[in-house]
Amino acid sequence: MSAVPGTSLEESVRLGRIVSARLLEDKRVRLVAQRAGRAELSEDTWGTHYTEFEVDLVPLTGKAAETVQDDLRRTLEGIPGVNFAIRGFLAERIEETLTGSTAQVVVKLFGDDLDSLDLSARRMAETIGRVRGATDVQYDPPPVAPEVTVRLRPFALASVGIRPDEALEAVETATRGATVAQVFDGSRTTDVVVILDSASRRRPEQLRRIPLSNVNGRIVSLQSVADVERTTGRYLVSHQGTRRVVTVTANVQGRDVAGFARELENTARASVNLPAGIFADYGGTAAAQRSAQRELLLNSLLTGLGILMLLGLAFGEVDRLSLVLLNLPFALVGGVLAVFATGGVLSLGSLVGFVTLFGIATRNAVMLLSHYDHLVNVEGAPWGMDTALRGAMERLGPILMTALVTAIGLLPLALGSGDPGREIEGPMATVILGGLLTSTILSLIVLPVFALRVLRFRVPGTQ
Repeated sequence: MSAVPGTSLEESVRLGRIVSARLLEDKRVRLVAQRAGRAELSEDTWGTHYTEFEVDLVPLTGKAAETVQDDLRRTLEGIPGVNFAIRGFLAERIEETLTGSTAQVVVKLFGDDLDSLDLSARRMAETIGRVRGATDVQYDPPPVAPEVTVRLRPFALASVGIRPDEALEAVETATRGATVAQVFDGSRTTDVVVILDSASRRRPEQLRRIPLSNVNGRIVSLQSVADVERTTGRYLVSHQGTRRVVTVTANVQGRDVAGFARELENTARASVNLPAGIFADYGGTAAAQRSAQRELLLNSLLTGLGILMLLGLAFGEVDRLSLVLLNLPFALVGGVLAVFATGGVLSLGSLVGFVTLFGIATRNAVMLLSHYDHLVNVEGAPWGMDTALRGAMERLGPILMTALVTAIGLLPLALGSGDPGREIEGPMATVILGGLLTSTILSLIVLPVFALRVLRFRVPGTQ
């Protein structure tokens, strides 16, 4: 939960009680715990306006686990003045490791002028909110905090004979304290710190009366040599690569992250006019997914070329190699139908499933063609319709057994593809199961027909 910058810790805790009460109204929520503020040496740099809730849910099925986040979002929409982002623990940690932000889509705006960065980030957040599927859009302007600014007047300091470092040291001692001695009690050491009493530094105006002493012992007040004013400033300015950066984040609902990122980039380039010196970097899960897909496709292409070379050396004939490649579309049909049946989202797990599926389809084709060679060249069967049907029937048992064993092993993963932790294995298993169905049927029915027309066997004893 992110509230208005500058929100105190007490206010965050008060809002947290309201949020916890709203969440506990849902019967699927078992426990809500709030974390506000941060530890002294914590790695998190959020201010008191930011707080996290750990929501423990009752055990849910795959469909219920998908809808519970949408229901919780609708529950929290009625709370004014705060922004929410709902993520699972595993997904949040993975995304934070990849991009440093706990969101699927991360847009980082780089520049030098903070006001221009704030304006650009606000425009980018509005653009993201208009893209279909955007949810949990968050833009947190750099939070400001009240400050007391002390500006020394050099000519006034020189006129009374006080050096600037002496004046600043006196201000630091009055407001933060200075160690002047140590007290030893056995093995324990206690520092003696001198600081202005709390009643005399409660208001910034009281700091103007801090006494300063020159070398001659003359005492003057701080206000006679400096201007003390109430101001506001940013207590945190994020940097990356020596450039100031403001981050806009969002999650994606109801569509694939890669497609959302492409549409966002096109929309932002057309509608968001960034000021001079400001540029955007699009990252998050979509960028990591695109990189992984490119790497997977490249490795798969290199592996496929190696397999084609090995098959060419094993068969030595183009007709047999073409029949093996013909079996690949049989597997592709079932995999594509399975993807559309489960929402039409082509994820990284689906691509891994297609690669695995092509290997299984290639193996089935090699098994069938090798058996045809055995029937004709070893057993001396004449090549024709009877031999083609006989080879298909004799390979029916091994191919079906392999397909059934694989399907039985992957069926639990496919049925529970919506459960947390199965974001990769679920789509992969679904694609493999769909491809196995069409590949097994078509390779035993259609492939023998093509083999009967394409294959040519030499009569033993002829050149």
